[in-house]
Amino acid sequence: QGQPVESGGDSVQAGGSLRLSCAASIYTSSSYWMAWFRQAPGKEREGVAAIYTGGRSTYYADSVQGRFTISRDSAKNTLYLQMNSLKPEDTATYYCAARQGFLPNSTVWAVESYYYYWGQGTQVVVSS
Repeated sequence: QGQPVESGGDSVQAGGSLRLSCAASIYTSSSYWMAWFRQAPGKEREGVAAIYTGGRSTYYADSVQGRFTISRDSAKNTLYLQMNSLKPEDTATYYCAARQGFLPNSTVWAVESYYYYWGQGTQVVVSS
């Protein structure tokens, strides 16, 4: 199984959009939790959005709700994060993470210790 590989990070103006991609050969017929985390300079890593491949539910941090959309293309083994109306506070390194199987409950989707596979990150810089 390969590690996730993120791409799509860039520098944009506030109000702009970016789409991050995460390619991973970990995708199989098994069900996975897939998530995007981010870490801003000097801050702890935080969960941004998650999706369970065995269902249709998606989960978002309050700070990105309504602006970001997580999705996946199973045929391409790729996870996406569409980011609209970007703000300077969205500046961070964004990581793709995954775990096979269930979480104890959906409320812990943003707890990074539950994820086994991590990418190296892609940087997003939003200027005002």
